[in-house]
Amino acid sequence: MSKESSRHGDTTASTYTDPGADTKEGYAISKRSRTLARSVVGNASVEDRVRQRCSVAVGDFAMAPLLRFHDDPVGAALAALDAHAPIITDIRMVQVGIQKKGHASIVLCALDSGAEIAKERGITRSSAGFLALKEKLPGAIVVIGNAPSALISLCSMIEDGIRPAVVIGAPVGFVNAAESKALLRMLAIPSISTEGTRGGTPVAVAAINEIITLFIEGAGNEGPAHRL
Repeated sequence: MSKESSRHGDTTASTYTDPGADTKEGYAISKRSRTLARSVVGNASVEDRVRQRCSVAVGDFAMAPLLRFHDDPVGAALAALDAHAPIITDIRMVQVGIQKKGHASIVLCALDSGAEIAKERGITRSSAGFLALKEKLPGAIVVIGNAPSALISLCSMIEDGIRPAVVIGAPVGFVNAAESKALLRMLAIPSISTEGTRGGTPVAVAAINEIITLFIEGAGNEGPAHRL
């Protein structure tokens, strides 16, 4: 595992922000879950914040040690959000799950592009979508929670010189999932990934949403109603 990034400001205090919880009950549930996660996972760094959120998302603290952080991905993602970089996902579930409040980044899904490429080459729609979105990838935040084929295609594009700002790669499954994430970790690109076959949409969405929460906290945009 690469070295942990800096704290990026006061992002590990005992207060808690959840921009996605918009009712009193929702805040209470979210806060209780996070308090437990802090006690189990730790709360010393922004990486710990991501580990907490991902563990809560899957209901299993065994997820925390499976997360891998390479080349300060949280810092890279925060900078990309500040630059209003697009967020590009592999499937609709990831796109829908990403927090839309508190940032100006458009959230795109690869499945909306590349239908002809998929048909011509006989490849998955998600892989074809990333090929079709090639010009939007430089500087983008890429979030892959389902499709190992899409992550493998993306890694090949990165090897050819395409430079996303950061890649969150957490595809799940027994076919190429572990291999695709291992390939991602070999590249000189900021990334968050999971070790082995585990991962999935909840993990990928939790990781980017926690980074968005950190961005909102850093920008001072959360407001009193969002602070727990």
